[in-house]
Amino acid sequence: MSFIKNLEAECASLPDQLTATVIDSLTKWDERVKELKLNFTQTPEFNASIAKVWCSSRFIAESCTRKPELLVDLVNSGDLSAIYGENSYVEKLAQSPVESQAELSPGMVCMPQVCREQAWLMTKLRDFRRREMVRIAWRDLAGWAELSETLTDLSHLADACIQYALDFLYQEACELRGTPLLADGTPQQIVVLGMGKLGAYELNYSSDIDLIFAYAEDGVLPDRKETTYGEFFTKLCRSLVKVLDESTVDGFVFRTDIRLRPYGDSGPIIMSFDGMENYYQTQAREWERYAMIKVRQVAGDFTVGAQLMAMFRPFVYRRYLDYGAFEELRSLKAQITQELRRKDRMENIKLGPGGIREIEFIGQAFQLIRGGNEKALQTPGILDVLQLLGELELLSQPDADQLKQSYRFLRRVENHIQQYQDRQTHDLPSDPSVQRILAYSLDYSDWTSFKQDLDKVRAQVHEVFDQVFSLSKQDGSTGSPRTGIIWACVADESELMGHLKECGIQDTGSILAAIKDFKNSAAVRRMTTKGAGVLDRLMPQLIEAVQQVDNSDETLLRILVLFEAVAGRNVYLSLLSENSNALSQLIKLSSASPWICAYLAQYPVLFDELLDTRSLYEPLKKADLDQQLDILLAQIEVQDLEQLMVVLRQFKQLNVLRVAAADIMGVIPLMVVSDYLTYIAESIVDHVVERAWLMLTDKHGLPPAPGQFPTGLRHTHHPWRYTDNASIGFAVIGLGKLGGIELGYGSDLDLVFLYDCQDGNAMTDGYKPISCAQFYGRLGLRVRHILDTKMLSGVLYEVDMRLRPNGDSGLLVSHINGYEDYLKNQAWTWELQALVRGRFIAGDPQLKARYEAIRSRVLSLPRDTESLKKEVREMREKMRESLTTKDKDQFDLKQSKGGIADIEFIVQFGVLDQAAFNVALTTYTDNVRLLEGLQQQGFMSQADEKTLKNAYCIYRDFGHKQVLQGDKAVIAEAEVVKISAQVERIWHEYME
Repeated sequence: MSFIKNLEAECASLPDQLTATVIDSLTKWDERVKELKLNFTQTPEFNASIAKVWCSSRFIAESCTRKPELLVDLVNSGDLSAIYGENSYVEKLAQSPVESQAELSPGMVCMPQVCREQAWLMTKLRDFRRREMVRIAWRDLAGWAELSETLTDLSHLADACIQYALDFLYQEACELRGTPLLADGTPQQIVVLGMGKLGAYELNYSSDIDLIFAYAEDGVLPDRKETTYGEFFTKLCRSLVKVLDESTVDGFVFRTDIRLRPYGDSGPIIMSFDGMENYYQTQAREWERYAMIKVRQVAGDFTVGAQLMAMFRPFVYRRYLDYGAFEELRSLKAQITQELRRKDRMENIKLGPGGIREIEFIGQAFQLIRGGNEKALQTPGILDVLQLLGELELLSQPDADQLKQSYRFLRRVENHIQQYQDRQTHDLPSDPSVQRILAYSLDYSDWTSFKQDLDKVRAQVHEVFDQVFSLSKQDGSTGSPRTGIIWACVADESELMGHLKECGIQDTGSILAAIKDFKNSAAVRRMTTKGAGVLDRLMPQLIEAVQQVDNSDETLLRILVLFEAVAGRNVYLSLLSENSNALSQLIKLSSASPWICAYLAQYPVLFDELLDTRSLYEPLKKADLDQQLDILLAQIEVQDLEQLMVVLRQFKQLNVLRVAAADIMGVIPLMVVSDYLTYIAESIVDHVVERAWLMLTDKHGLPPAPGQFPTGLRHTHHPWRYTDNASIGFAVIGLGKLGGIELGYGSDLDLVFLYDCQDGNAMTDGYKPISCAQFYGRLGLRVRHILDTKMLSGVLYEVDMRLRPNGDSGLLVSHINGYEDYLKNQAWTWELQALVRGRFIAGDPQLKARYEAIRSRVLSLPRDTESLKKEVREMREKMRESLTTKDKDQFDLKQSKGGIADIEFIVQFGVLDQAAFNVALTTYTDNVRLLEGLQQQGFMSQADEKTLKNAYCIYRDFGHKQVLQGDKAVIAEAEVVKISAQVERIWHEYME
């Protein structure tokens, strides 16, 4: 039975209008196979696919009829039914038949040698490309390949052709002109970057390829013309583009576009790394950032190319949250839509409404905004990005899943459109016969059914696009005509003040003057045209929305000060303009606390936190803080000190904001506020010690501290958690508010550093060994440097180390044995008072146990009660004389008589006096539990304990509120006159 007879059943499934055409075409191919006497092994799988494939792709039918051996080879070799690996194209291209010199056409034989070789290369690549494009299209149309395989195969095919051509032409150029060298004397090859879909491994069937060329180092070849490397590589790149792009009788390899390079068509075809870095840092346009999201090195020297790729990252992914990307991408999409309407091409499935580009824009917007902080988003593949957006809850999971499904559908449609004739088009066909073919190739019975599904998919995509880019603005967040008039100041003052009155403003004259002053301020006048446009959209929204709070006047004034501070940073204003919920949260918090406004002005990177009310009002506990910080620091190289310090500061600022927001809204009580602020400090100090240790041991090796060291520690680039069986011989002790678990919003850290090493002169075991004493001294210095160095992102914590042995004149890091001796034999009474609140914060677990034992022994030493009382009382009197406010009507919460310091001194005296009789008094470091312990010991009555505890909590509550209102810890004396009198009475009873 003939081949055609075998296919009659398969052809019967074709649409009636197409059956005769397909059978006629297959008959011609079969006749050519017989004519050439080609051995052809049919398989059931092949027979079942050929009718549909032949019908769906004129390109395949024509290619196979023109060269019947192409399809025969694909079937006989097994390649048609095989899934290729990552390197398959490279291997097959290297092994593909090489045409001999004798087989060259007469015209080619007459060419110069170089031209003959390039002509041979062009023929070889085009033949290979046609073979593999038939294979890829066949597998797609037959339903043998998933979309991911098709896109990856097309990208790998392009990679292989580019690399093969480059290697061939580079060797040819070096033989002709000499070899350019790197500074180390090794041959210098160029770097070829793939952009767009090639860069993302998402190349569509008949796509062009976007390339950018670069080379590492300038130089001059030792030839007679003294050819520069730039000239050498320019000729090489022109030859490469010609080989790939030029259309010959055999077609082309890939249409090649190099217009995405710096300066576009007017720029050099290739630039040095230095030239590229300068361009992208100083002159690149915003759309070039979007293009760089999908950049990937596809050929050339991959070792030096990694340096170039690293240089692009800070240009593309900014450390701050770039909400201006929404506006930029929205504007770009509007331009595309306008052009499509002008050309009557709205049925373009790539660029039209609900098309592929809208899905890509959604992903790119979030990558540009958050990619600097969420490094997982720094991936070129859109399906991976959409998956992450769902996991990170930046898109709802249903929306993310729907976009992934829609993307696969649209890309499949795109490929089938292009596979029909190997043409680069994204327009739906208008010819009814071609419409039937496309619908059939996609497994639809008719065009109408397909078009209904396509329209549904595009409508769903466009709906999500509108939601993400806030195109509709149906939530009223654009302000109202009256607020627009107020901001524009386009009416007389009486009318403007009337509009302000309608917006809930009381002192309309003062507020109008403040708005005008803000509008005419230097910060606003210096704004770019783009920034001014964002502000013009935002201010009417703000004036309209500020009505939601009772103190509209004060709130608006506070926010104007904030906006003036961040006026030069369009991204933060864009965030508020694009997100009405974020603006609402800002108004609510600013109404309650001017401190919040000042904090945001100082650290505007925190604006992003206003977006998510779930996290904004839910501060993290210690374990969650540690986990979050572990994840953040895992992305930072051990020796990258600057990035470490930046990330730590942002971490602290973010989590302090969460505590303050929850405090202001009454979500958490007073005692918990200090707990959360203390947790933040503990987590940071713990991780700082850890990182400082890794930095030093990476360079100097391990010190001979007691205990078992983790093996290979100094070679790791991942955070190491302290464990019970790992001793680093270093500890951080917290005193004052940190030790007492009573940190406030602006508290500094009172710290003492301790170490343990049997022989201070013993050496570390690294490649740059230093003595044990030097090592721990440097470790302490590094910890302090990380904590209190002033940076653009602020100070992590002010660190006070005056409570260490011998104060400012003492060693920064004390040996633990010397520390115990000092406390027992040299410490002043006020130093022992400080020890009452001394608490292990971070470091070696074994040192923790030793420190706690020393603290307990020292505090429980017997003391003469009267002498102790006298020394404590004298110290308190000195503090009052130098620190108490002189205003009789004002009450300093800490230093005034009957204030916090009096309570603390009573507690410290009680512990130092009574611990010899009850060592349990040395267990805790916070005043509340120490008061409870002193009452149980019989040191004070239950009534006095209750009075002091109540007063202490009230004072601290006042203190927190004063900070959040931007005021000092001083209040009207009348507010606490009864409470302070009770504390004074107890002071006299116990301390006089």
